[in-house]
Amino acid sequence: MAQVEGAATQSLAVWDAWNAIGVEVRSELLMQWADALSVRGEAFEQAAALIRFQAESANALIGPVHDMPGPTGETNELYTSGRGLFIVGGDEALTLTALAGQLAAALVAGNCALLVVPTTLKAGADALLADFVKVSSQDRLVQCLEENTLETAMATAPISGVAVVADDATLVAWNRKLAAREGVLVQFIAESNGTQLPLIASPTYLLRFITERTRTINITAVGGNATLLELGSGEH
Repeated sequence: MAQVEGAATQSLAVWDAWNAIGVEVRSELLMQWADALSVRGEAFEQAAALIRFQAESANALIGPVHDMPGPTGETNELYTSGRGLFIVGGDEALTLTALAGQLAAALVAGNCALLVVPTTLKAGADALLADFVKVSSQDRLVQCLEENTLETAMATAPISGVAVVADDATLVAWNRKLAAREGVLVQFIAESNGTQLPLIASPTYLLRFITERTRTINITAVGGNATLLELGSGEH
């Protein structure tokens, strides 16, 4: 319990700053991350390719800010933001490539993460994180937890979502555990095919990690450009 609480606190402490730098900057950092992983050799090439894919998808889907109609003297903008803290991981069905895709989508969308992976994947996960920290200087944004803490984290951590790869039966059990939590329902992003990755490798996968926000500015106010209202959806 203490390990989960401490990791969540550290990750959330730097989340706002990461979310604030914007999609374009985050995408560029992910591209640099992919380049660093490619140097590690063939075992990391597919992981790097999926990270690049998520970065490119983010630039196309969530990067643009959209103007919305409004009354004269007012501008309205629609944009996206991260949701907060996500658990990212899975059971023995999880592969290094799937993990990279999950984590890249969560990060480029503007979230922080608790990483929980099987022992067999720990060395690969450590390499992923080492290169991410090297290019981004974010040494607390993603926190690693022991494999046996996953269900505790699902039940108690202040999470906004869970992105996991597992077999169907395990996914059902984990979804029920999340449904039993008190408060706001937690987003559950489940991939059951850890090899072909039909969900994680889809162009719209990262949309599951965002919330939409609107920004209204009164451009006729004294002094001009006075922000009047900023609203978000899907927030706790």
